[in-house]
Amino acid sequence: MTRRRALPARVRRVAGPLLRSVPRDHWESDEAFRRRRRVTAATAVAGASLLGVSLSTPPGSPRFYGLTLGVAATWVVGGLASGPLHLGRMFGPGEQLRRPVVTPVLSGVGAFGAFYAAALVARRIPVLERAIASVLRYADQGTTPLVLTTTLANGVAEEFFFRGSVYAAAGADRPVLASTVVYGLATTTTRNPALVLASVPMGLLFAQERRITGGVQASMLTHVVWSALMLRYLPPLFTRGLTEERVTAGA
Repeated sequence: MTRRRALPARVRRVAGPLLRSVPRDHWESDEAFRRRRRVTAATAVAGASLLGVSLSTPPGSPRFYGLTLGVAATWVVGGLASGPLHLGRMFGPGEQLRRPVVTPVLSGVGAFGAFYAAALVARRIPVLERAIASVLRYADQGTTPLVLTTTLANGVAEEFFFRGSVYAAAGADRPVLASTVVYGLATTTTRNPALVLASVPMGLLFAQERRITGGVQASMLTHVVWSALMLRYLPPLFTRGLTEERVTAGA
């Protein structure tokens, strides 16, 4: 009985910080806000276009790595150029505010667990199996250190832009929904249904972390942990689709 009571208590301690928004004051002048919106709109178009091109290049090619790093650079430069960004804080022991670390990492692990379970189902659906294998071929046929570097770089960069710049540019009118919609629309340029589907729940999770902490550190940590685990553990589930991708690439 004691163990049963201890487990919910631990869950509450971990999840509690994600249920309470921290007090913050990130207001800016009307002129600065309009400028942020202009820079954000221009960056969204440029970055989304480059994203679509990058995932149409051959896996493992120098062009692929150059373009994906270019996408990351676009998000970061645009995010920083749009205006001030914040790391954010969350409540810790004793009601003290601290930088978010442990809870976002655990959130990334939890998100991976949910996606892994979904992948077990998706690999039985031909259209989703092909879509996921089409993305994972970049890890399967590429150089592992370079693939990991570009994946994590883009994870961090996306948070700079979508949960930093886009979220702030949305103003006070439903920024969680607005930033998630923009994130999803940008992902459609990849023309991959698996990536588009993943962008919705993850976009909402990242945006909620941004809302609660007032910054991008929490969503960055969740994003990189989730991405690293997906990169490591998802390919073995799609060996058949990846084999077909290799055959097609060598044809």
